[in-house]
Amino acid sequence: MSVLPKFRILLLAVLVAGCGSRGAGTAVATAAAPYPSYNTNPAPADMTGMAHDARQVAASIRIGWNVGNAMEAIGGETAWENPQVSNALIQAVKKAGFNAIRLPVSWDQYADQKTGQISATWLNRVKQVVQYCVDNDMVVLVNAHWDGGWLERNVTSARKDAVNAKQKAYWEQIATTLRDFDEHVMFASANEPGAPNAAAAAVLMSYHQTFVDAVRATGGRNAYRVLVVQGPDTDIEKTVKLMRTLPSDKVPGRMIAEIHFYGPYNFVMMDKDETWGNVFHYWGAGNHSKTDTKHNPTWGEEAYVDALFASLKRKFVDKGIPVVLGEFSAMRRKNLAGDALALHLKSRNDYHTHVVKAAVANGVLPFYWDVGVTDGIFDRKTNLVRDRQTLDAVMAGLAP
Repeated sequence: MSVLPKFRILLLAVLVAGCGSRGAGTAVATAAAPYPSYNTNPAPADMTGMAHDARQVAASIRIGWNVGNAMEAIGGETAWENPQVSNALIQAVKKAGFNAIRLPVSWDQYADQKTGQISATWLNRVKQVVQYCVDNDMVVLVNAHWDGGWLERNVTSARKDAVNAKQKAYWEQIATTLRDFDEHVMFASANEPGAPNAAAAAVLMSYHQTFVDAVRATGGRNAYRVLVVQGPDTDIEKTVKLMRTLPSDKVPGRMIAEIHFYGPYNFVMMDKDETWGNVFHYWGAGNHSKTDTKHNPTWGEEAYVDALFASLKRKFVDKGIPVVLGEFSAMRRKNLAGDALALHLKSRNDYHTHVVKAAVANGVLPFYWDVGVTDGIFDRKTNLVRDRQTLDAVMAGLAP
């Protein structure tokens, strides 16, 4: 689960109906298929600019950055206080040392709920931002994010058919809109799909299979595009245990698995002491407080992180399946001062460095989660680095 500002969901959801006539030959919605087909003009398979497979594309990614709390914001791109994503922002991110972007996107709030048709205006806006990334030679991972939870909260047998129908309709439109981009662009099926057990994991796999089939069917460069599928809850331990296979694909070696990492929870996200345990203000060897001992970590330090990423290497990477760490970051405590704050900030920096180092050492591709506003690495209004300490800490993890 991502840092809390990501989930500032507004009660008002803007439903922009992408109306307009469809071409002749479009399938008619039926009870079995509640949405018409949006794959109305499939193109012949085209490998131009798509020569590299998943491992080769993964090898080109040094470190990635999330444009968080923007294009997935409920209520509109600027609803969570960030400005619109600009080319200048992407240029600043590249200048800082990142060479890949993860673009969280909401689709459901911009779609007609009866027809499943996404607003053409929104599709074109997403395409514009993707173009910014490609123009700056950044690999960009476009996903279907939280989006009100239509998929993430409904990984159940009861909702399986309805979710698969919407998954198909949305990805036919997304994939068609972005079909002409080369291998700089990857698609991701979901974000953090809730699947706590094997039965739910099987339902989740059906959602991923629908995604793969829908994208491939649009043809063109999508016939060879690298696709990313999420493990259950994007939790490392659950993914290693429950993700026993990947979806079937017409083209081999074009798939990446995705997990997120926000552990230990007590340090990364927990905001107050509980009866079952305290917040960890500190983390890492040499960073334990001698005065605020009740908030020292009792688990989840370096060896814990190393073991989790090593398990991903054994499960996926050693078998030729790249893994994306789609999100990681630790919250900055704002209730501390003096020596406690200094030790906390050192702990946070050491945490970010170690997570990147552990990921890279095990062949996992790290993408830092950034919420923008006043807490992000970048000031998105000026496109300048605001948080140099965090930026330096993340980049330090790449050092040999």
